[in-house]
Amino acid sequence: MNQAIIDATAVDRTLSTRHIDLDPEGYFIIYVDRTATLIYAKHYSNTINEQGIACDPATGKPLPCNSKLDRIPTQIFSGRTAKEICVQLFEQTKPCPVSRLDHAAYLGREFQRAEAALFSQQEYIQD
Repeated sequence: MNQAIIDATAVDRTLSTRHIDLDPEGYFIIYVDRTATLIYAKHYSNTINEQGIACDPATGKPLPCNSKLDRIPTQIFSGRTAKEICVQLFEQTKPCPVSRLDHAAYLGREFQRAEAALFSQQEYIQD
């Protein structure tokens, strides 16, 4: 592997550990469906408590990060490409379920990664 790729990978790894404020409009679970050749993004609502922790709006309890939740998404988006799903989400959905620019940038990166994984037959795991 060339040095530029090694350096870029190290920078990304470091940036992935930084603190980010959560989007009060909710979060997304992104996955690919190889059978349908689609990228999916399920949107879930949340509230953010005084400590900055995402909570279930129905119960007020913190949402766990390391276990499966049985929640119903507020919306489901799908597209054949990252661009298609971004246009649907950011341009066609009113009101947009994303309120933070850093969250929008993160989603764009994740949709690009999902598209690359879909077309290259690689595994996609959301960061």
